[in-house]
Amino acid sequence: MKKCAASLLCTVAFLLMVQSPGLHAQAVGTAAGKAKSPHAAAAQRPAPGDQAPSGFSALFNGKDLTGWWGASTEDPRQYIAQPPAEFQKKHDGSLSDIRQHWSAQNGDLVNDGHGLYLTTDKFYGDFELLVDYKTVPLADSGIYLRGCPQVQIWDYTEQAKFSLGADKGSGGLWNNRPGSPGKDPLVKADKPFGEWNHFRVIMVGSKVWVWLNGQQTVKGSTLENFYNYALPVPPRGPIQLQTHGGEIRWRRMFIREIASDEANRRLRGTDPPGFKSVFNGKDFTGWNGPLDNYQVKDNAILCRPNKGGTIYTREEYSNFVVRLEFKLPPGGNNGLAIRYPGSGDTAYVGMCESQVLDDHYEEATGQKIDPRQAHGSAYGMVAAQRGYQHPIGEWNYEEVTVTGPTIKVELNGAVILDADLSKVTEFMAGSKHPGKDRTRGHFGFAGHSDPVMFRNIAIKTLK
Repeated sequence: MKKCAASLLCTVAFLLMVQSPGLHAQAVGTAAGKAKSPHAAAAQRPAPGDQAPSGFSALFNGKDLTGWWGASTEDPRQYIAQPPAEFQKKHDGSLSDIRQHWSAQNGDLVNDGHGLYLTTDKFYGDFELLVDYKTVPLADSGIYLRGCPQVQIWDYTEQAKFSLGADKGSGGLWNNRPGSPGKDPLVKADKPFGEWNHFRVIMVGSKVWVWLNGQQTVKGSTLENFYNYALPVPPRGPIQLQTHGGEIRWRRMFIREIASDEANRRLRGTDPPGFKSVFNGKDFTGWNGPLDNYQVKDNAILCRPNKGGTIYTREEYSNFVVRLEFKLPPGGNNGLAIRYPGSGDTAYVGMCESQVLDDHYEEATGQKIDPRQAHGSAYGMVAAQRGYQHPIGEWNYEEVTVTGPTIKVELNGAVILDADLSKVTEFMAGSKHPGKDRTRGHFGFAGHSDPVMFRNIAIKTLK
């Protein structure tokens, strides 16, 4: 990033708000979460009785509604951004409705088919959720993830809703747009009415995996933001139990927050065919530029403190996907050189510099930035969404896709930028970017004096 002053990005207020005193202080983690527990086999099945599996915490205590409030189908970003006192008023004002329609009965959490949706006091980033439910004919329900609809639950025999997909069964991301992956479940796995069903749901970034009664119904699909399809779902938010149309019972509800290393492994998995590693983890074979300003440390590329410049692959690329991990120090600043010609300032002479910057840069340095300088932005041209980084000192996973004049940046499972640079006509500080229409160039890292690290860098060329 070029260090020039501009207006403070409005979403900084959002990031600070979820850490404010009162109930807002219960917003937890970023995409990272905090828990670190090996549990994989146990997590795929309910624990005996009401005992939480290792690493999980109970969402329902089996006795009362402690830890819950009520909300409807409403954009969680709005109430998350409220001042603490205003949010507290909204929270407390919902409780009479909740007590009217929700109750604890013999260890079950029961709703009568009406009222507000039961909503956790605590906000979650990445998580794994286990829950049992039992419902009745003609009922319609679902689980909102970070306050966004929804993992669908409905009557798979109700012919009046077959046109909506009810005949396909529960467990899909029904509020995704038609044709979007995950909208319809991969299999119909509902049990007959009167029997308990079991969900296992994993959410990392905007990506969701769902198993219903041991059968996978969603496999790593994006949960689209029903409230604004142009934005990713919020980086954190509550779990909500939706209900309308009939009684539904819930029990054995457990949640586990997912740490950044586990999140990165789940998102990346094994690189598909076509990806080629461009950094061997040992030295700078295959790279050019001011290599003395960088070093290899712990199998990663590290920009030396108070050094910088753009190092770049010897190979050139036109259309490609790059997968990598990065780690930032407080206030850390670097960038990805996209279609770099091999000399000059990649932000201007290359297609762009895809910004790599601490999301809390202003707080760490006291310097204001333009929104188009935030992490993931096409520097000086198009601003990315903020708030999706893991905590400072932890590794982040990023995937950048460059096709023709477009660039898409997916950070920790959330698409934070999807832009067509050929349509950009306004530039930060009025400085034009003559290289933005380049069709080919090198890939690299544009250091700006901070010890930012990169590792596991692989590129796949696209047609």
